Amino acid sequence: MSWLGPEEWQAVALSLKVSIWASLLTLPFGIFAAYALARWHFPGKHLLNGLVHLPLILPPVVTGYLLLLIFGPQSAVGSALQQIGIVFAFQWTGAALAAAIMGFPLMVRAIRLSIEAVDPKLEEAAATLGASRFWVFVSVTLPLILPGILAGGILAFAKAMGEFGATITFVSNIPGQTQTLPSAIYAFLQQPGGESAALRLVAVSVVVAMGTLVLSEVLARRVSKRIGGA
Repeated sequence: MSWLGPEEWQAVALSLKVSIWASLLTLPFGIFAAYALARWHFPGKHLLNGLVHLPLILPPVVTGYLLLLIFGPQSAVGSALQQIGIVFAFQWTGAALAAAIMGFPLMVRAIRLSIEAVDPKLEEAAATLGASRFWVFVSVTLPLILPGILAGGILAFAKAMGEFGATITFVSNIPGQTQTLPSAIYAFLQQPGGESAALRLVAVSVVVAMGTLVLSEVLARRVSKRIGGA
């Protein structure tokens, strides 16, 4: 990365930080939501499914504006969180929150498809042997859906790396604080002579995106082989 300038490197480093936190913190919620949608029957299931996938349908700017209304410094939730030292608006933590929400539907869908591919009879057989629901999930379902979890987590990471609309609306575009890689590209394109810096960041974006996709495929195949050979 020596060919990147200090401001460009800051944007790349912040994007990696935001994307990693966004993916890791939402993974438990993604697994829970995917399992609920795949296995449970309850009132409001279609509503939950709609809410999970809503960020894919809404314009990203709308999602960012809703986050600003909910977690902004003037809102009741934002003010309450600020009292205990948690601030999202115009902070990198807000960028992570926006990226997590935008990548959540992709994560849930990948994991849900993996769960639905697991034969329920395997889970029923474990239950008949006296295993609790939690232990059935941990010992039977979880190992079988690891490829889907890996794919979902990496897809969410890639989505977070490329998130722009919701992030810039919620946390603005402050260099060194909230300026992620896509925001930096946009900022450089607005500056005279900034095309070369924007092009370098575009190259980084392409490399990271391709790398995550290849890594997702490799990890999924390795886990599948291990499970198949077990």
